[in-house]
Amino acid sequence: MERPRPFAAFPHLRSAMTRFHISAMQQKVARTLLGVILLTFCIVGQAFAHAALVASDPADGTVLANAPAELSLTFDEPVSPLILKLIEPDGSGVSLGNPKLDGNRLVLAAPSSLGTGSYVLSWRVISEDGHPVGGAVVFSIGMPSAGVSPGAATEAIDWPLRAAIWLCRVLVYGGLFTGVGGAFFLAWLAGGARVARTFVAGVSLAGLAAAGLSLGLLGADALDLGLLSLAEPKIWATALSTSYALTAFFAALSMLAALWALYSRGPIKARAVSALAMAGVGLALASSGHAATADPQWLMRPAVFIHATAIAFWVGALAPLAALFAGNDKAAKPALRRFSAIIPYVLAALLAAGIVLAVVQIGHFGALVSTAYGRVLLVKLALVALLLVLAAFNRWRLTNPILAGDGRTERRFVRSIAGEIVLVTAILCSVALWRFTPPPRALADAAPAPPVSVHIHAERAMASVTVSPGRAGTVSVSAFVVGGDLAPLDAREVTLSFSMPSAGIEPIRREARKLDQGQWRVDGLRLPVAGQWDVSVDILISDFESVTLKSEITLR
Repeated sequence: MERPRPFAAFPHLRSAMTRFHISAMQQKVARTLLGVILLTFCIVGQAFAHAALVASDPADGTVLANAPAELSLTFDEPVSPLILKLIEPDGSGVSLGNPKLDGNRLVLAAPSSLGTGSYVLSWRVISEDGHPVGGAVVFSIGMPSAGVSPGAATEAIDWPLRAAIWLCRVLVYGGLFTGVGGAFFLAWLAGGARVARTFVAGVSLAGLAAAGLSLGLLGADALDLGLLSLAEPKIWATALSTSYALTAFFAALSMLAALWALYSRGPIKARAVSALAMAGVGLALASSGHAATADPQWLMRPAVFIHATAIAFWVGALAPLAALFAGNDKAAKPALRRFSAIIPYVLAALLAAGIVLAVVQIGHFGALVSTAYGRVLLVKLALVALLLVLAAFNRWRLTNPILAGDGRTERRFVRSIAGEIVLVTAILCSVALWRFTPPPRALADAAPAPPVSVHIHAERAMASVTVSPGRAGTVSVSAFVVGGDLAPLDAREVTLSFSMPSAGIEPIRREARKLDQGQWRVDGLRLPVAGQWDVSVDILISDFESVTLKSEITLR
């Protein structure tokens, strides 16, 4: 029986790998690495998208006759509360303490001495993607205060903190892409050449320091504190409780492995360690963030992993290639020949993964200009287009003359690579802005959906059922029940039931609470799937008489 040959189905890849002189042992290391990657994806598991507030009690803009006994915030996913405070009409703030957690709902006891006027319920939580999310709800008791209206509460921006977060994000990207990618290039494509090693090590060290500092900055941002709070233990404890801690951990391991590879004595060890470092780049960026935590997870996490490692391969090669040719190193031409053989496959993977990520995050073309996230993406795409044009010029106009020994073309090639490095730096600086811009996908989840209603008629009773907001997620349901004479029906009990047989969801039953004669309500009901739901209203009129009303309602 013939022994199967690795990559037999891919002759071009096999040819390229032959030029890399990949031994059987190194192929075994690659297979082991693939197993580690798949195992880590299983360990990381399911994460959710950017959290969004879907309901509050009191609702935003509500004017109440009497002070509420409790306050509640309902999100589209479980969150971790950070700051919850009530801003009173005179501008003073009252901390609301620890809330009760009821699934996706945070329930808080309202202060006992609430008087007439407008109040702002300010909240700040950590979502499952590791990012702090904040907002405010305005409600009034008796009558609104002068000059206060729904949406009037805005969150002040700490620009020094935001600038520090952005700078650390750029440095981490530099350490992962230029540092780790550079170490991989030197070990695998440049035959262990030492040129540019100091530069690559310096970028890795800067990224390593930034990865640690970024944790503290995340904690300060999450708790709405400034740069001077970095010495407080609670800042770091908060950051370590988020999913970004896993990103910082993998990023640090990846850059440490790159440093190890740069200064390893044997070429085999350097290649193996640098390959592990490259895997760490993908794992770091696939562990948290907007793109990695979007649905569907089976597609988005691998897409982020592929996109990140492909960027590191390409970007990491730039500085060493320029240094090799600038110094007339004998390893320059062989390294360029190997790089040229594999880069088309890397670029194909990079672009395919990037398209998938952009389509899921943007959702529709209008969001490219109507949202901050989309405008940053447009800037990035313009810069990437310029980068691809310059890379194509290098490959089709300069590479062959260089390999043929044209010295003047080598100098043009070095200048062209310097231009690529400038464009890459601009791209990383723009992409780091995404830390502050939720994607349109998350904004669509947060957008309020209008309520949906259904009128159900029967001979003995009728009901008007309203679901708010009118989309899948956590909702409130109100029912107005009348008798055959159209007068409010003084029922003893009302039970609401929702089911979706097509999705295998059995009836979800909740006993409604009575607000007034004929008016009933259920809060915090979780209807997790969009589509058509069967709704049933069971009305207990007396001990001897009941009526069941049935209809359908559609949630977006």
